[in-house]
Amino acid sequence: MKAQNRSRIGMEWFGSFGVLCVLIALWWVASNAGWVSRVFLPTPQATFASLLEGLNLAGENGNAGNGELLGFTQATVGRMVQGWLLASLFGVLLGAAIGVSPAVRAWVQPTLEFIRPLPASALLPLAISIFGLNPGMVLFVVAFGAMWPVLLATVHGFAAVEPRLSEVARCLQMSRVAFVWKMGLPNAMPDILAGMRLALTIALIVAVVGEMIASQSGLGQAILLAARAFRASDLFAGIVLLGLIGFVSNALLAFAEKRLLRWQQP
Repeated sequence: MKAQNRSRIGMEWFGSFGVLCVLIALWWVASNAGWVSRVFLPTPQATFASLLEGLNLAGENGNAGNGELLGFTQATVGRMVQGWLLASLFGVLLGAAIGVSPAVRAWVQPTLEFIRPLPASALLPLAISIFGLNPGMVLFVVAFGAMWPVLLATVHGFAAVEPRLSEVARCLQMSRVAFVWKMGLPNAMPDILAGMRLALTIALIVAVVGEMIASQSGLGQAILLAARAFRASDLFAGIVLLGLIGFVSNALLAFAEKRLLRWQQP
């Protein structure tokens, strides 16, 4: 069985790599054959060269593409991780408080459904008026936007706890906190981790949008400046870097999720 699973996973990875190679080949043909102007679509080799140049140590002239891309990446990743951690903390705490009580769920659920669809980027003007143009404002918007998947997943996870476990907890005279920690949280953990994976992607997206709108240092600002200056290779280098950040962060969280949920595996 394990050998079959390894073979299946190997075939999936091979197929994914093949699709990626086909897309890069199409990109190479479209740019080198002149189907799209290189002003808007640079060649893959030019994009790769800009990416390597931008990740070097900062040059004396301080131009983006001479080491500043590394600093922009660190700023965006730091903002994404900090916002995601805050969102996960408050999402789990609030979700557990709501999900453990059917009465509270009935009262709060309509309000949650009203606020949940609001895009975090739409709150940027309000956040700017309250906090001003500073990194804390962007961090607040990132945390707010990423909190909802964790919050709703936690509420669903606690609401789905087997009712007989509540009866057992009452028979054992367990406190509410003990029930949440020993019974509710382990049962809700798969939903919570799924919400945290989705929240990490949202945190990256909102961080980039916030950097663009609020003119904060990061990959969002670097991409926006490259687009305004028609530096197509730098623009695509930033986009490729964002894709790599999203892929690596999701892979790390998926690995952690698999390790944390080993007890569920047969």
